Order: sequence, then structure tokens, then C-alpha cells
Amino acid sequence: MGKIITLILLLSVFFGFSQTKEIDSLSIELAFQESDTSKVETSLKLIKRLYDIKDYDRALKYIIESEKLSISENYTRGIAKVTYYKSLIYASKNDYINAVTGYAKAKTLFSQLKDTLGIAKVNNSIGLIEIDRGNYVKGLQYSLAAIDELDKHHLYIELSSAYNNAARAYYKMNAFDKAIEYYLKALQLQKRLRNKDGIIESNSRLAEMYSFQKEYRKSIEYYETVLENVGDSNDSIRGNILPKLGGEYLKFNDYDTAAKYLLQGLRLNRKSNNKLGLTIALNNLGELNLNQGKFITAEDQLMEAGALAKSIDDKPGLLRQYKLMKALDSTRNKFEAAFLWQRKYYDLKDSLEKKDIDKDSITNASLELNPDFETNIVNPDSIKIPKGGDLESKEKYNRFKLIFYALLAALAIVSTFLVLIFLKRNNSIKYTQELEEKNIKIELQNKAFQEQTEHLENVNNVKDKLFSIVSHDLKDSLSSINGFIDLLKDGSLTREEFDNLIPELSENANNASLLLFNLLNWSKSQMQSLEPNPSLFDVQEVFEDKIKLIEQRLESKGIDLIDHSLRDFAYADKSMFEIVIQNLLANATKFCKKGDSITISNHISNGSCIISVADTGVGISKENIDKLFKSNSFSTIGTKNEKGTGLGLSICKELVELNHGKIWVESNLNVGSTFYVQLPKSKPV
Repeated sequence: MGKIITLILLLSVFFGFSQTKEIDSLSIELAFQESDTSKVETSLKLIKRLYDIKDYDRALKYIIESEKLSISENYTRGIAKVTYYKSLIYASKNDYINAVTGYAKAKTLFSQLKDTLGIAKVNNSIGLIEIDRGNYVKGLQYSLAAIDELDKHHLYIELSSAYNNAARAYYKMNAFDKAIEYYLKALQLQKRLRNKDGIIESNSRLAEMYSFQKEYRKSIEYYETVLENVGDSNDSIRGNILPKLGGEYLKFNDYDTAAKYLLQGLRLNRKSNNKLGLTIALNNLGELNLNQGKFITAEDQLMEAGALAKSIDDKPGLLRQYKLMKALDSTRNKFEAAFLWQRKYYDLKDSLEKKDIDKDSITNASLELNPDFETNIVNPDSIKIPKGGDLESKEKYNRFKLIFYALLAALAIVSTFLVLIFLKRNNSIKYTQELEEKNIKIELQNKAFQEQTEHLENVNNVKDKLFSIVSHDLKDSLSSINGFIDLLKDGSLTREEFDNLIPELSENANNASLLLFNLLNWSKSQMQSLEPNPSLFDVQEVFEDKIKLIEQRLESKGIDLIDHSLRDFAYADKSMFEIVIQNLLANATKFCKKGDSITISNHISNGSCIISVADTGVGISKENIDKLFKSNSFSTIGTKNEKGTGLGLSICKELVELNHGKIWVESNLNVGSTFYVQLPKSKPV
């Protein structure tokens, strides 16, 4: 790293030395020239070099001497160029009046000489000043007028500046499509010129505009390009870009990537005390934590963002904080507070829209070059005041004054009426707004009551379902087991009879166990408390464990098990996968009869793990296939009158989808069924 810094310093010194050497060479050449026009041309080259290195005071000395010499020789081209460079220096020192006056004079001289390139350079410079002063429509016309001529002469530095000026004007006028077009043109030249600062600015602006247009993928691409160009060397730019990039990933609910960039941006901006960057980072982190249900953390971050936005008068940041706080309090059912945030949001939004550029004045025509754009500019020199000796002019002047005062009085009267009308209208609008706010408040409360009612109904449905299953299906299995136990206690069964009944007793116990197993997981899923804990595990091991649980049932029903499973890994919650496999094997056993077979297998497809449980049992009709995996229970009797809750497959579907997988079935009636489960082999991106 030290060697690179040393090399950069050496190159800088060499470049500075070469520039100084060129300036010295031009100074010596100027001293020995005899022709006055030649001296002016050499002096102009010297002025340009001094302007390029920002040595304005020294450049002005040569400008004054060159101007005198050009005037004495009546050398119009020299006067035009000297005036142009003098205006450039005035503009660099923010002396707008002298700069504009000089540009107008230079442009007049270039027009006399029919020097279209000189005119184009002046137009580009005037465009830059007008855009900097907020006169975007006017500045745009000057910049557009310069482009074709600069392009024709391959003046890429000036052309890049003209593209950039036009792009800035379009951006400020909210004409984002045109702004993107010109920023892309500017970026192409900036890359050619290796203008790193220009490349960073253009990529940043393009990213912002693509974000405004909701093209978030493109926005991410350009923000990441900025980071690549900046590297780790410029914490200031990284601090501005990282929170915005994190915000773009937030649009895709990519919370991990968003959090990474937002936390980096937060750290850098705290270190540099960049309040604007901190506001953006905290607002985005607040939204991230709001989406993840971390309400306390979200509130702390949003309140800090609001305080920072107020301290630096960041109205857009404050507007976003109001909107997020309204969403946060609505989510927490704090409707009074949400209503207050919403009111603040709309008040601030209205005030910002009033201060914004008058969009009605921007037409499609004003976005394109108007060849006659300068004809509407008033020349102050053309306004003449009547001389004291001219009596007729005096009379006209006095008549004009009388008319002017009469019009002024009429204007005052009309203004008074307009003010009264405005006040009345304002009161009406305020009253209407209060009514609308009350209606919004009532709507928010009604929405909260509706959500609460739906939640209570859902809880009641879960309760009723549980009681129904426990009172019927679970009761039957337990009653059967208790009956066997009572017979055994009373001595009513011989040892041989008891041994014969053991398989049936085991079957009832297994049914009760699976039923309780499914009930527990179903009730947890209905209460929204299931959270996967994914890891990498061997699918074959799970098959081996679950096969042992059904071996006795398979043997008692005369069903063959064909194991084609292979050692392979999936990335999911192992315990949830075990529930899925246990249910699928139990279902296959339930709907097979003597002589049927169950085949288990797994394979890799497109980077995913595919597991299948196939049987040659009774199959499923097309009408009933559509009823599977639904939240409403659907169950049929097994080949030995086995009962079920209808919850197994709906639980399987929910558990598989929680692990970013899919489950589906293929079946033909009286032929058999195959259930497929697809799971990822690595952590999803």
C-alpha cells in the first residue's frame, strides 16, 4: 500500500512539473514574440493552462494585458476569447453578474466572427451558471444548444460537461427518463476520459433515479458500481451510498443483505458525524426492524432519525420518518398516535409540494431544444428613459405614470377581494380536512376492530377443531387401548389371546401417538409459533429412523417396503422434515392393503433434494386431490378402517414451505399415489 501511495505522489509531482514546464515555456515564447496577434494567441494558451490549474490571479494578469493588446490591434477574436476566459474565472469565484455580462459580450463577438464553436462553449458555460442558480428550464436550453457543436469538434471534456449539465437540469425538473438518457451519455465520456469523480457522480444519480422509477435492480447495480470505484479509500462517499444501497435491498425483503449495508453505513456516518447519511441509515433500519416485528428497536431508530432530520432541516428524511412512525403505531394498534403521525406527514408533504418547481410550467416542448429560446430574453439596454428636454416625451411619460398608478390602485382593490376569497376558501378547506381526518380515524379504528374480531374467530375455530378431534378420534383410540388393559386386568384373556391382540393394541397406540403428534404441530402452526431451525442433515438417516416406527404395521398388513434411498443432504429443519416423512409413511401404510408395496427414494434435481414416497395402494380421485394440503381438514377411511384427522398433509405443506421447499402428489385411483418433497441443499440466497 505504501508503494502505491509513493507512486501516486511521484506521478502527481511529475504531472505538476510537466505543467509548470509548459507554462514556463509559453512565458518565454511570449517574451520573444514580436507580432501582437501572435502574442495574444500565445497568451491565450497560457491563460488556459493557468485556468486549468486554478491559478486565477495569475491568469487575470495575462487577461488584462491580452485584452489591452487585442483592443489596440482591433483583434476581435482575441477580445472574444479573453472575455470568455475572464468570465470563466468570474464564474469560478461565484461572481454571477460579471460572469453573465462577460459571457453575453463574448457570445456577441463570436457571433460576429461566425465562430459556432465559441458560441457553443459560451452557451455551455451559461447553462452551467443558470442550472446552479435554479433556472433549470433556461439553463437546459443553453446546454442543449451547445451539444451538437461540441460533439462535432470531438471536445469530449466540454461535451461531457454539457451532457452533465443537461442531465442535472432534467433531474431537477423531475424528467427522469431524459435525465437518465443524458447521465448515461455523460458516463460514457467520463469513462473514456477516466474522470473518476464524474463516474461516481453519474452512477450515484442514475441509481437514485432508477430507485424513483422503482427499477430497484438497476439502482442496486449502479450503487454497487459506485462502491467499486470508491473502494475502501473514501469513507465520505461510502457513508452516503451504503444506507441507500441497503434501502434498495429492503425493497426485495432481502433483510440480511440490507442489514449488512445499513449497519456499515450507520457505523461510517456515526464516525464522520454525517447527519444526512445517519438519517437515511436510521430510517431504513427502522423500516427493516418494523418489517421483522422488532418494534422497540424500530421506534428507537426512527425517533433518532426524526431528531437528526429536524436538526439539519432534512424535510424528505423527516417526511419518511413520519410515514414509518405512522405504520409502526398502526401495527401496534396505537391508532391515536398513528393518526397524529399521519397528520404531520400530510402537512409536511403539502408544504414541500408548494415549494417544489412549478410542474405546470414544464411542458414536453420545454424539455427539447428550442432554436429561438433566446428571443424572449429582455435586453436591459433596449429600455430607454425619456430625456428632460423632450416635452412630448415628458407628457407621454406623465401619462404613463398616471395609468400606472391607476392600475396599481385597481390591483390593490382586486388583491383585497382575492385575499378575502382566499381566507374564506382556506377556512372551508380546513373544515373539510378536519372532517376527512375524523373519517380516517374512524376507518383505522374499524379496521382494528375487524382484525381483532377475525383473530378471535380464528382462535375459536382452532379451539372447536381441537375439541372435536379429542372428543371423537383420540377418544376412540384411547378407549380401545383402555378396553384391552381392562380385559387383561380382569384375567378375561389368556396369554395366547393377549399375544394375538398385541398387534392391534400396538396399532391403536401408534394411531393415538401420531394423532397427538399432528394435533400439537397443527395447533402451534395455527397460533403462528412455528419457527424453523435449518441445518444440513442426511435424508437417508431420517428414512431409516421412521421406517422402524412402521415396520410392525407393515408386517401386520402384509405390505412390502422397497428402500431406494441414498445418502444425500438437505438444508432444512430436521425435526420438521421428520414430521413430514412420518406423516407420508403413515398415510401410505394406511391406504395400502395386503400385497401392496411402498417405495421410498431420493435424488438431486437442479441443485435441490427431491424425496418421494410412492405406494401401490387405493390411490386418490381427481376430485379429492384438490382437497389435499388445504387448511380445512379432509380425511378418508384406510384399508383397515383406520381413521385420521385430515391435518397431516396440511401440516406437511406448511412445514415444507417454512423451509423454502415444495410438496405435491401424483395419483391414479386404484393404481397408487406418489408424494414428492423438494428441499434446498444449501441456505437460500
